[in-house]
Amino acid sequence: MLTFSRRVTIEWQHCDPAGIVFYPRYFAMFDTSTTMLFEHVLGMTKYQLLKTYDFLGYPMVETRSRFMLPTRFGDEVEIKTTLVEVKHSSFTVEHQIFKAGELAVEGRDTRVWVVTDPANPDKFKPRPIPPEVIAKLTAAS
Repeated sequence: MLTFSRRVTIEWQHCDPAGIVFYPRYFAMFDTSTTMLFEHVLGMTKYQLLKTYDFLGYPMVETRSRFMLPTRFGDEVEIKTTLVEVKHSSFTVEHQIFKAGELAVEGRDTRVWVVTDPANPDKFKPRPIPPEVIAKLTAAS
């Protein structure tokens, strides 16, 4: 399986007034880690990816998370993001956040490759993930 790892220092902006990470901030960290995984494997920024493949992005359609240990302002954590499944127009990633080597948070999300629906420009519709993208993602696994 393809895994991307990065270190993050918990900043005040991530925290609630008690100084612990406000849970929605983890989902922002997961999103950034997913983008960084794609950038690493495909060799292009997300902006370049969107322009090259003429799509709107890969919004989350399902997510879940478990919180085992609090992370606090100033903590250094490691985030590991693993691509666990690639389908026709969707993919699933798992995230683990480690604090001092202990699993603090885990999450999983499924995302769909989307374009504007030509029948209704206010809506999105799935588009198959380009074969060359799937090939690079699976070859890196």
